[in-house]
Amino acid sequence: MSQPSHHDPLVDPITEGAQARARGRPKDACPYPAASPARIAWLEGYDGVPTGRARDLPIADA
Repeated sequence: MSQPSHHDPLVDPITEGAQARARGRPKDACPYPAASPARIAWLEGYDGVPTGRARDLPIADA
């Protein structure tokens, strides 16, 4: 039996992921199926980093 989806179809998955993190939801709260493009986008929003790209390093004072 599958879990009901709690995402808003009018909000893109990247925004949903970012909002989930801002609300303190765990990363495993993603409502999209594994390996789906929507899940990848949701996780990009949650992490604040596009998939396949390393996080930006802090700017060093010169």
